[in-house]
Amino acid sequence: MLKDAMKAKDVRRKRVVRMALSAIKNAEVAQKGELDEPDLLVILQKEVKARHETIEGAKQAKREDLIAEAEAEIAILEEFLPLGLTHEELSALVRETIAEIGVTSPKEVGKVMSALMPKIRGRADGKDANQIARELLGS
Repeated sequence: MLKDAMKAKDVRRKRVVRMALSAIKNAEVAQKGELDEPDLLVILQKEVKARHETIEGAKQAKREDLIAEAEAEIAILEEFLPLGLTHEELSALVRETIAEIGVTSPKEVGKVMSALMPKIRGRADGKDANQIARELLGS
């Protein structure tokens, strides 16, 4: 990807790919070993989330140039991410996990989340999963 961006003289893509590779390398150094695929996805999602935060700040500052730049960077980063789980798929996984561990009380959402997160890591937001689990256990 980096070589393709360099050959095409695509400065933005080259910068974003280098930034992603740098974040991955920093995480590998911190972990003292290679990362598995879910960990790589988490890093890329953090980078996307940072761009979304940049967009929010730029909207408040009325900086259309920064908004456009961040959106372009998000588009590049999302090319490396798998399609996320739909709301229906996530709901099904939450239901399945609740049934597996046999919880019935909203107080046990933590147990559901600890069992669920390895299944959805890199493919769905934990906040969304937590909200669905609370809704299912609360009813």
